[in-house]
Order: sequence, then C-alpha cells, then structure tokens
Amino acid sequence: MRRTRGTGIGAGSRRAAGAQRAERLAPYVLVAPAVLVIGTLRLWPLLLGVNFSFTGDGARDGTSVGLDNYAELLDDPLFRTALENVGLLVLLLPVAVAIPGLLATFIFLRVPGHRLFRSVYFFPAVLSPVIVGAIFNLLLAYDGPLNTLLEKVGVGPVDWLGDPDVALFTVVGVHVWATFGMALVVFLAGFATLDTTLLDAARVDGASLARVIRHVIVPGLSRTIQFVFVTTMIGMLTSMFGLLYVMTGGGPEGSTYLPEYYIWIQQGQMNRPALASAASTVLFLLMLVVGLAQIGLLRRAGRES
Repeated sequence: MRRTRGTGIGAGSRRAAGAQRAERLAPYVLVAPAVLVIGTLRLWPLLLGVNFSFTGDGARDGTSVGLDNYAELLDDPLFRTALENVGLLVLLLPVAVAIPGLLATFIFLRVPGHRLFRSVYFFPAVLSPVIVGAIFNLLLAYDGPLNTLLEKVGVGPVDWLGDPDVALFTVVGVHVWATFGMALVVFLAGFATLDTTLLDAARVDGASLARVIRHVIVPGLSRTIQFVFVTTMIGMLTSMFGLLYVMTGGGPEGSTYLPEYYIWIQQGQMNRPALASAASTVLFLLMLVVGLAQIGLLRRAGRES
C-alpha cells in the first residue's frame, strides 16, 4: 500500500511539473509563429537591404564600396530636401494627432450627431491614395472650385500644388484628411478604457472642456497617444507616395520630395538599387530615432501632468 501510494504521489508530482512546464512554454509557442513571420519577412530583408547599401551600382554592381552611397546621398540636394521635409513633418505631427484626438473626444462626449460623425470621419480611410489625389487635384487646381470660392470672398487664388512654399503643406493636409479615420478608431478604443469616474468628478467640479482634456483625458490616454504618435509618423514617412505621385510628382522644384519618393526614383527610374537601399536604411534609422524620441517626450509629459 505504501509503495502504491508513493507511486501515485510521484506520478502526480510529475504531472504537476509537466503542467507547469507546459504553462511556462505556452506563451513562447503562441508567439513563435508571429516571430518567425516577422523575422523571415521583415528583419531578414532589412538586414539584406542594409548589407546591399554598402555595394555599388552599375559597373561596380556587387562590389563593396563602403560608405560611398551614404556620402553620395548627403551630396544630393534632392535627398537633403527630403530630409528637411521630414523635419517639417515632425513639426506638423502634433496637428495630425490632435485632429483625430479632438474629434474622438467630441464623439466620446456624445455631441449631437456623434453616430453619423463616427461613420463619416472614417470614410476617407477606405479610399485609395490615388483616388484621393485625383479628387484633390480637381478641387485644388488653380482654376478649381476652391480658388473660385476664395476669389468670391476676396482672398484671391492660391497655387496650392504649384507653389514650392505651399505644395508640401497641401499634400500633408490631404494625407491627414485621408488617414485620420484610423487614428480616430484607435482613440475611441482608448476612450473605452478611460476611467469615467474622473470625468464625472471633473464635471461636478465645473471643469471646462479644455481642463478636462488636459488633466483627465490626456493622462488617461497617454499610452494611446504614444501609439498614435508613432504610427502617424510612420504613416507620414512611408504612406504618402501615392499622393506625391499623383498630386505633385515630387515638384514643384523638388519641394515635396520625401525619402520614400526619392527611393522610388532611384530604384525605378535611375536604376540605382544600392543607392536606394542606402536611402531606405537612412529612412529606417530616422523612423527609429523619431519614434523613440516621441515616446520619451510623451512619457515625460505624462509624468509631469
């Protein structure tokens, strides 16, 4: 009897240990397919692209050229313009995030017609960038309806797509209009996790909408805001090619060049894949640095508030 009992206890211990081991391994097993896909389709091509950026084009195809491609990028005025435009995008980023954030706030607070607005605001996100660009080419033409309206109110026509000082702002504005629906959905999901008791307390205390947003909503949605900042910045750096191609073609005078458009020019038209790989590596590093800096600043602002 003692031997049988001991055998049963030993088997039970082994089963318990096996269950604990399986429980510890379960997260890794579940995550492994995603890690495998990301590593195979993302990280490995990224490493190949970085390695390819140190090789030559044309007669030097496949030979190591060191940092020659990166030196050529820095000497190219079009690429320098693209980098300057990236800095402008960073400055415009708070506006691109604030628009869907404020609209999501109004929807969350159930302003009249909020159900209709929820659908209308998301509609542009389902349109192709080519279609959006074609539509706004007609609206923003020098003799188009917008300038006709401006002339009637005495403002005068604006060369929205032909003025180097205005064209990039125009394309960014169209991009924000076409994509803020996705950020709006993310903000609404963040509002679902917000502690409503804080909002009720703020209303009881008679806090204004501006104070509610600053002291309740922004701290409560700090992680959501961080996510939207990073994804919006990535979208502005990597998802504006369609609009640039249709609306400006990089012009006028190269004023609307962004790194992704420069990469396409080098790869598709100039047949410089190694130089395009170097530009892609620079773009990746820019997104990494800007994303980490944004997260750090937002975390610090969240702690201070």
